[in-house]
Amino acid sequence: MNTIEIVIENLGERRYVEQGTTLAELVRLLDGPLLEQTGGNPILGALVNNKVETLQYRIYNPRTIEFFDIRNRHGKRMFQNSLGFMMYKAVKDTYPGAQLHFDHSLLNGTYCRIENLDVDHATVCKNVSHRMSQIQEQDLPFSSKLMLKEDALKMISQEDLPETYRLLESLKQLYIELQFIDHTVHKTAAPLVPSTGCLTGWTLELFEDGYLLNMPEPEIKYHFDKADKLFNVFQEHHSWVKLLRIPTITDLNTIIRAGGTNQLVQVAEALHEKKYAEIAEEIHNRRDKVRLILLAGPSSSGKTTSCRRLSVQLNVLGHDVKQISLDDYFVSRDRTPKLPNGEYDFESVDALDIPLLNDHLKRLFNDEEVEIPTFDFIKGDPYFSGKKLSLKPKKLLIIEGIHALNPKLTAQIPEEMKFKVYVSALTQVAIDDQNIIHSSDNRLIRRIVRDNNFRGWNAYETLKRWDNVQAGERKHIFPYQENADMMFNSALFYELALLKTFAEPLLKQVPENCKEYAEACRLLNFIELIEPIDPKHVPPTSIMREFLGGSSFEY
Repeated sequence: MNTIEIVIENLGERRYVEQGTTLAELVRLLDGPLLEQTGGNPILGALVNNKVETLQYRIYNPRTIEFFDIRNRHGKRMFQNSLGFMMYKAVKDTYPGAQLHFDHSLLNGTYCRIENLDVDHATVCKNVSHRMSQIQEQDLPFSSKLMLKEDALKMISQEDLPETYRLLESLKQLYIELQFIDHTVHKTAAPLVPSTGCLTGWTLELFEDGYLLNMPEPEIKYHFDKADKLFNVFQEHHSWVKLLRIPTITDLNTIIRAGGTNQLVQVAEALHEKKYAEIAEEIHNRRDKVRLILLAGPSSSGKTTSCRRLSVQLNVLGHDVKQISLDDYFVSRDRTPKLPNGEYDFESVDALDIPLLNDHLKRLFNDEEVEIPTFDFIKGDPYFSGKKLSLKPKKLLIIEGIHALNPKLTAQIPEEMKFKVYVSALTQVAIDDQNIIHSSDNRLIRRIVRDNNFRGWNAYETLKRWDNVQAGERKHIFPYQENADMMFNSALFYELALLKTFAEPLLKQVPENCKEYAEACRLLNFIELIEPIDPKHVPPTSIMREFLGGSSFEY
């Protein structure tokens, strides 16, 4: 019997196992100690030498292994992809002629549509949920098979997955891996959990003209029940991609290969400008009351450029616009709140000097002059350098920052004086009908490129910080997004093709000996599907210039 040494990072142990042992067999061997680590949650997969693997993976050489459950970002994605596959099977089993389309993330789940049905939505929701529960209770294993491309295409063609077929057909690969539940075949964008029995805590509910497939209960609940405004922005963008015939990566690639990049960029930028003009017009219509514009959004949503372009549109309508940076209102380090691990919590709204900000705003709107602080990020203290600001009567003031929509930030300013704008990159171009590109991935790729261009960070450093950034967004930004008067989708149809040129080499430099290697591999897996475009097509006013450089705006 040949044995090999493995390192189990969860337990801090080294063990010897027989060659060919599966991760699932190892989980059964370590069942008790691992369950203590996961709090009773089932093990969904593992990082093997910092690469995501399913529990079917066999160990033939020395390996470092870290098992994970749904609380881990890789486990959550595994769960989400597997849940989508289970719903696909349930729809096929219940309504063989129907077509399931996953459109985008929403709240704690994924918005989807079921087409080619004459049955009312409520009945469909009930029947599909029932079948999903049955499949879950059967605890059917997920499996995968690597096969010749021609055989994979033949199998997919029988599943009525036209967009998946088109994508696979365009791949320059000899072999393609397909996934299975029983005899139901699928192509998922990520590895899957061991079996359907692991998929607990989900719900399927009616939402607008479709359905919301929800993940298990989130750690942080939003302050609202339905994201109507956010959903409407997604739907607006969805209508645009249908109109331009670019709902999937395959469609985008077809346009690029046909030499249509310049026109695509021009149309995308024109739609952005049209939206900025609409927001400015709405503010103008409330000019008798509105004095303060609050603009918020998550990391790499393009808030700074949005402020500049919105200001230009307001200038066109005859408004004089000034701006205050929330960065100058940070409190000194000794007053900064801390996280449980003792680190400073710069993402907290209480890291800002809210009383001082409100005092300044009230005085400004009372036609007084105020001295604005400047924050010294090296010393960790604010100071006054003589920088003063005053607003003429009816002049507008913009505040941009992650907390701008939090009522606590401007609590002393009357609501009728405020106009709130939420900006985020809500990706609508999908991999295919069954696999979406998450908006957070779009923003992460933006941030990787920007951090490298303007902060000198490599992709590893950006990826390492991303979990904390997202935790701050879930806690401080997303709960207040529905407070917005208007929302702006800063995603551009062409941007992933543009960013690929810059992000791909950066991601390939992430070393294998760090945990961020797995995330780099995942991002590479889908951006490698996209044809690149030349940045020369991108105008200097584009939101993309905030990440690439070459903007005509000052930042």
